[in-house]
Amino acid sequence: MKIIIPGGSGMVGSLASASLAAKGHRVIILSRNPQAAQSVGLPAGVEVRGYDAATAQGWGELVDGDTAIINLVGVNLSESRWTPAQKKRILDSRLKAGKAIVQAVQQAKEKPAVVLQVSGAGYYGISQGEIITETGSPGNDFPSEVCKVWESASQPVESMGVRRVVMRTGVVLSTRGGALPRMLMPFKLMFGGPLGNGKQWLSWIHEQDQIAVLHYFLENEYAQGVYNVTSPQPVQNRDFAKAIGKAMGRPSWIPAPAFIIRLLFGEMATIVVDGQRVVPERLNAEGFKFQYAEPLAALRDLLKKA
Repeated sequence: MKIIIPGGSGMVGSLASASLAAKGHRVIILSRNPQAAQSVGLPAGVEVRGYDAATAQGWGELVDGDTAIINLVGVNLSESRWTPAQKKRILDSRLKAGKAIVQAVQQAKEKPAVVLQVSGAGYYGISQGEIITETGSPGNDFPSEVCKVWESASQPVESMGVRRVVMRTGVVLSTRGGALPRMLMPFKLMFGGPLGNGKQWLSWIHEQDQIAVLHYFLENEYAQGVYNVTSPQPVQNRDFAKAIGKAMGRPSWIPAPAFIIRLLFGEMATIVVDGQRVVPERLNAEGFKFQYAEPLAALRDLLKKA
C-alpha cells in the first residue's frame, strides 16, 4: 500500500514511517520543509515531498490507487503562549491541511482506501474524574476547539465513500520527543513531583502502542469513525509522578504549584494542570491488545531504551 503522511516528520510520523516501511509499504511524507524533514534521520526508502500544507498542488496525483492518508498536520499546542495570533495559527494549520486532503481526494480518479485523522483526547475538555468514552461530549475550552476543527476539516471525504478513522489520542509517551522528556527533567534534577494538586487525570499511550493502533486501523476495513487512542489505564498526575520516580529511582514528592504554572504559561497551562479520564472503549471491545497498559511498565521500557 502507498501511505501518504502529511506532517510526517515529527515524532509520531517518524516512528510510523519507519514501522510502515519495514512492512513493505511505500511511505511518502509531505512536508513544508523537505530538507529539514530528511535531516531527522528517516529510514531508508521513505520518500519526502514538499507541499504547501494548504492545497493538493504537487502531491494530489499520488492519491490514486491503493492509498492511505495519515493526517498528522498541526502546529504544536505547547509551542508558545496562546496569544490570539498563535491561536489562529494553530487552528489554521489544521483547517488548511484538512482541506488539502479533501481536495486531493476529490481529484483522485480512484479514491483512497482510508484517511486516518489524528486528533486528541483534549476534544472532551476538562474532566473531574468521570470516565469518558467515544460517546463523550466535546468541551468548551481551546484544546477542544482545536480538536473539533481538526476533525471536521477532513470529514467531507466520508461523503465521497472513503473510510475515515478519527484518532483521539492521549499523551504519547516517548523519550524521542513530545511531553515525556519535559516531564522527566525535574526528576533528573531531584525535585520531581505532581503538578498542581496532582488529582488531574492523564490519558496516555506508549509510543509502540500508538504505532500498533495505526497498523490496526490500516489493516481492518471495519474500523471507522471515532476511536479513543489511549491506554486502558488513565492515571492521576500524582500517581504518574510516583511511577516516574520509581522508574528513575528519584524522589517524587515535590509539587509544582498550579498558580505558578498558570503564571508562567497562561491559558496554555490547562494542558498540564487539567486533564481528562479517557478510555479506549471501542478498541477494548474489538479485542485490541495493548502491550503497555500500565504506566510503570511503560516508563521502565522507555527509560531503558533512552
